[in-house]
Amino acid sequence: MNFTVEKINNDTLIILNEERVDAHNSAKLKEVLLQQLEQGNHLLIVQLANVRFIDSSGLGALLSGHKNATIKSGRLLLAGLQPQVLAMFELTRLNRVFEIYADVDEALAAEQ
Repeated sequence: MNFTVEKINNDTLIILNEERVDAHNSAKLKEVLLQQLEQGNHLLIVQLANVRFIDSSGLGALLSGHKNATIKSGRLLLAGLQPQVLAMFELTRLNRVFEIYADVDEALAAEQ
């Protein structure tokens, strides 16, 4: 999984530099999210602007991150979803579970 982690004030931005989040790389995504939470980063923003496809294992990895963030009194926000990725969240109704924002700036503004 190709990704970048940046700190913005006290928030952690995880930029996924992959076109696909699927069975081949979703375990690594799950691991990265858990590591960030265990390091004490309680607000994670996952930028998905580069992701053009996500399957059930990718959704599962994000859902696991959301669950772990909630357990640690944190939040996991999603930003920059491509239309076809957003459609998967809507189809599975996960758009009702996740906080989804148009871009990182909007997610940062909502966080405050």
